[in-house]
Amino acid sequence: MQIGPYTLPNNVFVAPMAGVTDRPFRALCKSLGAGYAVSEMAASDPRLRDSVKTQRRMDHAGETEPRAVQIAGADPQMMAHAARYNVERGAQIIDINMGCPARKVCNVMAGSALMADEPLALSIVAAVRAAVDVPVTVKMRTGPDPARRNAVILARRLEQLGVAMITVHGRTRACAYRGQAEYDTIAEVKQAVRVPVVANGDIDSPARALAVLRATGADAIMIGRAAQGRPFIFREVVHFLATGRLLAAPSPEEFRTHLLAHLNDHYAFYGDYTGVRTARKHVGWYLAGVPAWQAHHRADFNGLTRPQEQLAALESFFDSPLIRHALASDSRLNRCAALAVDPTSAANGTAVTHLEVA
Repeated sequence: MQIGPYTLPNNVFVAPMAGVTDRPFRALCKSLGAGYAVSEMAASDPRLRDSVKTQRRMDHAGETEPRAVQIAGADPQMMAHAARYNVERGAQIIDINMGCPARKVCNVMAGSALMADEPLALSIVAAVRAAVDVPVTVKMRTGPDPARRNAVILARRLEQLGVAMITVHGRTRACAYRGQAEYDTIAEVKQAVRVPVVANGDIDSPARALAVLRATGADAIMIGRAAQGRPFIFREVVHFLATGRLLAAPSPEEFRTHLLAHLNDHYAFYGDYTGVRTARKHVGWYLAGVPAWQAHHRADFNGLTRPQEQLAALESFFDSPLIRHALASDSRLNRCAALAVDPTSAANGTAVTHLEVA
């Protein structure tokens, strides 16, 4: 898989997610098999550039190449300036956000709202392309609403403007994250352009990843919400696509090691005050499938205010034999215990079959 001059190790990517895909999370996902990761979206408004949040989103110290930054905005010249600003600070690929359905983003005509104004969307891409000499990519949805799926039209124009890759989330702006993603429009986009196309939306297992690749003909898949608390999904998908076999689940000890390492990196990146508070959501995602955590430990954990307290609480929690058994039984992690979706029907159905486990 190639993006401009960069050869990626595989075609399984991490989706940019605000408040999630910070530098520690991207590094973790890459270490567990993700072939490519894009930063959280950075606002193009220069008035926000000096904020702590924006500065963190542009921090790529020690990050493996290629370093990709997603920018969001609705003003062509402001977006061009933001692209130059990020390239000057180490960005090697610029991704334009035309996919975020969040109200606060769309209310200023950014994100997926741009798909309803094709001239503005195209003028932004043209301005960014002219401003930087690195690859420019676009992440978008299938259209503003189900009655107006214009992704194919936009994709053709984006290719003419010289974008290096197009990612399509299989929902419209109006759909937000409700219902099931559809992949027919992504398949049409792939047929319409020659640049690499990435399929995104509801890819939550190795079998579904294969099914979506087959259904769309896409060059790669991008995983978002399914990676929250389950970064191991990347190596599972990569292994399954290469071998047709399911990879064994992480052991409770490996699970513990990766979670604690993630938290230590998280605290180092954010500092104690912010790190403790933003770590809570990650721990909640990691342990969402462990009833004992939800019933007896989560509330107390969320009241802790120091990194050392959080780490000690988790160490104590993981030391319990009952918790080790619960982790081994968590179907989100235990691929041996879980039924896998049949790859011949996963894109459009829920049929299941037992698959061989490596």
